[in-house]
Amino acid sequence: MADVDPEETFEGGDSGASNTFPQQCSALRKNGYVVLKGRPCKIVEMSTSKTGKHGHAKVHMVGIDLFTGKKYEDICPSTHNMSVPNVKRTDYQLLNITDGYLSLMDDAGEVRDDLKVPDTDIGKEIEDKFEKDESIMVTVMKAMDEELAVGTKTSKD
Repeated sequence: MADVDPEETFEGGDSGASNTFPQQCSALRKNGYVVLKGRPCKIVEMSTSKTGKHGHAKVHMVGIDLFTGKKYEDICPSTHNMSVPNVKRTDYQLLNITDGYLSLMDDAGEVRDDLKVPDTDIGKEIEDKFEKDESIMVTVMKAMDEELAVGTKTSKD
């Protein structure tokens, strides 16, 4: 055991945060998040149906994909676990827009240029404010290794 280099023992690990975590179906709530058909979704509708003598209560969920807006539905027994995506929101300062990509800076001063301007009303709003030389913050939502600009705020510069 003494031959093992401690640097090699934990290679390939990131910050330790998983993309999803399990949660019992009955503990999920409307406006919460869930993975439906392999996609991270926001729950917009939920109903529970009682079943027969020895069956489980079933939970019917309708969710909207966080990134595409597509609607997904699923039914699962209330005692079963569902995957819940870890959703993280980060605010970035908008520096520039180049070839449809946002140039963003985080609080630590790190710059990233890998996020596309979304094809949504938010994307139009970001471009409009940028053209008017407004100083804005862009809120980026990340879940399951996907990211999307989901909001703007006027920065206090």
